[in-house]
Amino acid sequence: MAKSTTSITSKGETEVADFLEKVRGLPPVARDGKRGKLIFAMDATMSRQPSWDRALSIQAEMFAETARIGGLDVQLVYFRGFNECRASKWVSNPTALARLMTTVDCRGGNTQIGRALSHIKKELRSTKVNAVIYVGDAMEENIDALCQAAGEIGLQGTPIFTFQEGNDPNAARAFQEMAKLSRGAYFKLNESSAHMLRDLLSAVAVYAAGGRTALEDHAKSKGGSSTLLLRQMK
Repeated sequence: MAKSTTSITSKGETEVADFLEKVRGLPPVARDGKRGKLIFAMDATMSRQPSWDRALSIQAEMFAETARIGGLDVQLVYFRGFNECRASKWVSNPTALARLMTTVDCRGGNTQIGRALSHIKKELRSTKVNAVIYVGDAMEENIDALCQAAGEIGLQGTPIFTFQEGNDPNAARAFQEMAKLSRGAYFKLNESSAHMLRDLLSAVAVYAAGGRTALEDHAKSKGGSSTLLLRQMK
């Protein structure tokens, strides 16, 4: 397994390729006529406030490409404040999801990644989830407990793609391990990441929606990150 990428820069392709190296072993999503499912989890504590509006915009736009496929259901999970961790209903309309995201604001409090992972494990007991995306900037919990939960999620065939804002070393270590143990991938974000992050998230969402065939079609029309993702998924 290749080492994790440490940043996204405007140079682009080398960092993206390193990130996507992490997902090269992912099997094609088994469609069986069913809609794909993606859980989008995010940290909504106050430390993310400076980049919140930009993040919401990117996170909402990532599902635009899946609208034409018509095969992706998304659930939003977020935590903030004191002991608040919420999950939305499953949403099939990207516009509805974008509207839902814009109703969330940041509130002070510690991270609750463990509660988010527990919710994901509960969902997996009743439904197949094709991928999980997590975006955050901090980790204030027991790393071993988080890694245990991430590994259990990975055993269900659900990779976790972790995206880190900021430079918290504890978060970096935890997010890298969570991604590794679930057979997902880790990405470190910076202020120049917006365009490339949108492309990467869109590629992951398209894969969750329609598997390899949908990603191949996406790559033909969009190129970029989708093409690199296909190169790694041998």
